[in-house]
Amino acid sequence: MPTPSRQILLAARPVGAPKPSDFKLVEASVPDPGPGEVLVRNIYMSVDPYMRGRMNDVKSYVPPFSLDAPMSGGRARAESGELTFMASGSPKAFASAESILSATSATVFRLGEAPGIGSLVKTVNQLLAGVHIATAAEAMALAAKAGADTRAVYEVISASAGNSWMFGNRVPHMLDDDYSPLSAVEIFVKDLELVLNTGHEHRLPLPMAAAAHQLFLAAAGAGWGRLDDAAVVKVYEQAGDFKVSSPRK
Repeated sequence: MPTPSRQILLAARPVGAPKPSDFKLVEASVPDPGPGEVLVRNIYMSVDPYMRGRMNDVKSYVPPFSLDAPMSGGRARAESGELTFMASGSPKAFASAESILSATSATVFRLGEAPGIGSLVKTVNQLLAGVHIATAAEAMALAAKAGADTRAVYEVISASAGNSWMFGNRVPHMLDDDYSPLSAVEIFVKDLELVLNTGHEHRLPLPMAAAAHQLFLAAAGAGWGRLDDAAVVKVYEQAGDFKVSSPRK
């Protein structure tokens, strides 16, 4: 039986205090999950860092958040309670969140009291993460297309200056042709868009992030959005008619 879902959409930009007429409620039905699918209720969202700056406790029609604490680590570290938090907020806000932070994190970086700093640092992290995944895919694609043993290339780069955490973590997925999602292509479509929005807000060109964003967007457009983010390599494989994967020796 389909699950009812309700969305609150902005009908008109508020002038002064928001009025009920500024919003509209839209009802929709969410189809029943298919085999192997689950229905997820979203209770958190990603927000542009410049929007986080509006969390200051000043007169506004947007209620302030007490703690700006984006996290990094993915599903595996979330399950083990070893996330990294990049947090900013008042001492009182940190004290109120202490039990949650200590139960779920290995490291908490306290970056000051101003709202938005935590999200900004997270955005910088995601710029690097997305670009590193994209360049790892491009490097392995070049190796495969040129005829190199991709597993040997992985071993060499892992011991060389070109290595990165993302290279070491994501390339094995490409070599095994296993894109069971531990992260997802669509996550970097979203996160790199936040990166680019931040650059736009500050009038700073971010060409590397833009190129990586286009690559993830191409992968999502090809139908691979729900696969692990390492599946971005499929864009190159499809374009060049080759495979990066290699049998285990």
